[in-house]
Amino acid sequence: MNRFSKLITLMALFFITVSVHAQSRGTKGGGVSDALSQMEDALAMPDDDLSPEEAYFLGRAVAANILTRYRLYTRKPALTRYLNQICFAITVNSPMPDIYNGYHVAILDSPDLNAFGTIGGHIFICRGLLEALTSEDAVAAVLAHEIAHIQLRHSAELIKDMKFEQEFSSAAERAAAIANRDTKLSERDKRFYNSVREMVATLFENNYSREQEFAADTYSLKLLATAGYSPASLINVLTLLQKTGGTGGYNSTHPLPAQRINNVRREILRYPVRDTRTFRASRFAESFR
Repeated sequence: MNRFSKLITLMALFFITVSVHAQSRGTKGGGVSDALSQMEDALAMPDDDLSPEEAYFLGRAVAANILTRYRLYTRKPALTRYLNQICFAITVNSPMPDIYNGYHVAILDSPDLNAFGTIGGHIFICRGLLEALTSEDAVAAVLAHEIAHIQLRHSAELIKDMKFEQEFSSAAERAAAIANRDTKLSERDKRFYNSVREMVATLFENNYSREQEFAADTYSLKLLATAGYSPASLINVLTLLQKTGGTGGYNSTHPLPAQRINNVRREILRYPVRDTRTFRASRFAESFR
């Protein structure tokens, strides 16, 4: 079995971890342990060895876990299409216009002021943040920041930094015990499930390092300018987040807005773009009806 086939197998397992009971009923023998060992090998691979297909399936597994915490917002399909059009305008002009299976934006039905992006090109923006934005350029700034994380491969760096190998070795041993019996959900099963859940929580609640966040902000300025959006819109978004205060959403998973604003102001002079935001005002208003 080649590495790509193995990754498909282990990603299928990762989806199953959303429901531990399914694993406790699983096949006899070492199937679960084998799959977790394959995941260990995949996560131990150097970043340069991670193919576009592998990155996509890894990102899709993370996206599946995000969707166990949030519901998709489906009341306004036209709004989702609008966001994907903005995303396309940004990525088609970017250094990485094509990735495996493309970029896709979805809205999470949550009042949080937050957004997420996976290495596979899945971008999620919470309804609360979307409703707080006041222009198409501000929406573009949020999307550009998440696209920057994807194109800079920050998720792959984070996975390596977290040293998952040791965690998955331990998880594989527990999975082997689960696979060799057919019993109801036990305390050991729960610990196995919680260890996987905690990994995902660490990845998306603690989020990227301060340096990576600053790098994504700087990179997003280039993305916005190249697509014809106002780079200053990122400052508008950060100012909004600064005014909201609190510890949730972006303020818990990103550096403080004031720090990011200072960083952006230092870099924004490199991207002089005519401010054409008023020309997109009517389109923005129409999309939110």
